[in-house]
Amino acid sequence: MIRITWYGHACFRLEAPGVSLVTDPYTPEGAGLEPVTEPADAVVMSSALDEAHSNAAMIPGSPLVFNALELVGRRTEILDGVVVEAVAASEGSDRPDDPKANALYRLELDGLAVCHMGDVGTPLTDEQLAPLRDRVDVLLALAGGGLTIPLPALHAAIAELRPAVVVPMHYATPSLRYSSGPVEDFLEPYSPEQILRHASSTLELDGVDAQAGMVIHVLSPELDPKARALAHR
Repeated sequence: MIRITWYGHACFRLEAPGVSLVTDPYTPEGAGLEPVTEPADAVVMSSALDEAHSNAAMIPGSPLVFNALELVGRRTEILDGVVVEAVAASEGSDRPDDPKANALYRLELDGLAVCHMGDVGTPLTDEQLAPLRDRVDVLLALAGGGLTIPLPALHAAIAELRPAVVVPMHYATPSLRYSSGPVEDFLEPYSPEQILRHASSTLELDGVDAQAGMVIHVLSPELDPKARALAHR
């Protein structure tokens, strides 16, 4: 079983028996979100130079820190039983050589494959999709449009990857200072039966049923103070 907690923006805590890791930690002052206070064994970030995705110093517990860009092209066991594969990406076609170029990354833990989309800002090519196609159980999806992947291109990528579970991230929440669109724009093409909205920030998965059809789980960001206040009204 894995436990997925959405702190906010692109930052998640992933837990499997005996291990924990945090993805793409933000900078609280810039994000408008509260700091992460739970320790973790590892941090994986899609870019080492983007303060919205790379503030590993925020995570307590002296975690191991991995830049996904440095793991492109090989399988790397970062913790006992946790394997990472990364795919190089770009934040925007107008800056292909920008040092903030980033990576999507696929994590294997406790029998499930979780793909974090990093901060990709352009449609995914067939070359980028190939190592992920039909190898993703859970997609942490960039759902805010704007400076990230355009929503039509995101929907096309989801159709190619065919995850059983999608968890939207990187969209506008009440306290978030980064510019992103609303999650409702992302959800619009999907049927209500495919969408589960959670008052909590956490999703627990004990395997997935790929034949049952894709389910989108909309979580509440744990460290967005205004969102938390709304959830507890």
